Amino acid sequence: MFTGLVRSLGTAQLINSSRLRVTCPRLQPQLAYGDSVAVDGLCLTVVEILPDGFLADVSPETLRRSTWGQGSLGPRTVNLEPALRVGDKLGGHFVSGHIDGVGQLWDQAATGNAWELSFKVPEEIGRYIVPKGSVAVNGVSLTIAEVRQGGCWFKVAVIPQTYRETNLSQLQVGDPVNIEADILGKYVEKLLGLLPPESSVSLEFLAEHGYI
Repeated sequence: MFTGLVRSLGTAQLINSSRLRVTCPRLQPQLAYGDSVAVDGLCLTVVEILPDGFLADVSPETLRRSTWGQGSLGPRTVNLEPALRVGDKLGGHFVSGHIDGVGQLWDQAATGNAWELSFKVPEEIGRYIVPKGSVAVNGVSLTIAEVRQGGCWFKVAVIPQTYRETNLSQLQVGDPVNIEADILGKYVEKLLGLLPPESSVSLEFLAEHGYI
């Protein structure tokens, strides 16, 4: 489990079709064999400690669902977050590290003391995107400021510190990003699907009473 609060930037590169090398001198002293680390939002397991980072295995499913399965496989700057430990502060939102798929940066603009970034996502992800809800973009916990097209387009406001300390500042319009929607919406959808047809509980009922 993660919070979406990035602890360090690193550099990652696929060294073969199933193994990722992550260089992160700042984070390396905190890591041990078997630890979980979110790499651009992907929950990966440390399989070997290196002097300046670690190695992690990646499955075909991970490649298919993430930005690693698209475009260049060369070195890239990645957001890193170790797994949440008992007693740690939960300053972001609950992030599983199991991304839903790939979105795309649609637009970006500096406004006052923040950056406004808008993204496009597939319909299967957009269904879970709601105004003032949470979303993880490349592992960064963000609050959704505006939603259009049923959630397939959304905008977030990024404060200067988050923009500066993550790879969001390096994105160009059209770049792919890893997206993980809030897990709570998925459970609500699943539970509603299990209710009998005569039940009075619906998405409209939950929204009207402030549950979603």
